[in-house]
Amino acid sequence: MTSATALAGFTYRRVPVADGVSLNVAVAGSGPAIVLLHGFPQTHLMWRHIAADLVADHTVICPDLRGYGDSDKPEATGADVYAKRTMAADIVALARALGHERFALAGHDRGALVAFRAGLDHPAAISHLACLDVLPTVDMWEVMGGTAAAVGFHLYLMAQPPGLPERMIGACPDAFFGHFLDVWARDPRAVPAQVRAAYLDASRAAVPSIVADYRASAGIDVDHDEADRQAGHRLRMPVTVLQQDWGAALGFDAAARWRAWAPDLRHTTVTGGHFMAEETPADVTAALRDLLARRPRS
Repeated sequence: MTSATALAGFTYRRVPVADGVSLNVAVAGSGPAIVLLHGFPQTHLMWRHIAADLVADHTVICPDLRGYGDSDKPEATGADVYAKRTMAADIVALARALGHERFALAGHDRGALVAFRAGLDHPAAISHLACLDVLPTVDMWEVMGGTAAAVGFHLYLMAQPPGLPERMIGACPDAFFGHFLDVWARDPRAVPAQVRAAYLDASRAAVPSIVADYRASAGIDVDHDEADRQAGHRLRMPVTVLQQDWGAALGFDAAARWRAWAPDLRHTTVTGGHFMAEETPADVTAALRDLLARRPRS
């Protein structure tokens, strides 16, 4: 790893989390554990500013998700291989392997969907939960519609059966992944050239697994969310959600959508771009520290 692809002061390990699957993870600090999950089209490196702050008084664990970065990328031989339920189980197994039965969890974008699923499936393990710039998968598909939903064209592309999406994206991966780095950032300087190159290199090498991750969110992930919603399952821990005002563009109440899942919710609409952990890291760090100070409701 070079300085552009590693977190300064962190120790790197490969940790087995499932049969044939190991995650690349950066670990540093001591104290209560917090796991930080990256989004698309990024790696754990997106947390570089926030991890450097939290490490002062926490054990900070920053993995690459299954299928991303330097973590293993198993072939999607079934719908469950990249289900968020499977990826959430990876994270609980990772934390346990590092000696943490209970930990705080924060995720951005794809990582936030994994974090959400971990909160529902493993409530005894997750003490606090933060989700950055997403809706739960079932809610996301319900609010998408009309021409305003063109912003999510990649969701529909990668939902297609295996073959076409992989070929199309693989034909020009830098243009595809670079598009999101360009249009989703309010401040392009927040993702400097070396970091951008690291993201593109990692994504270019992971086209099939990234597509499989998104394809799962158009199928099995919806089924899991809907089953939990029908059963009345809710997130039991304190929850913080930070997100852009997508509701204004698509016509939905984001806070209400989240409140249906999280009784102990603090929802904030932010003015920065999608890559808020890199664009406005001080604000995100403050929100995470506020979350970590909250006590669960009795």
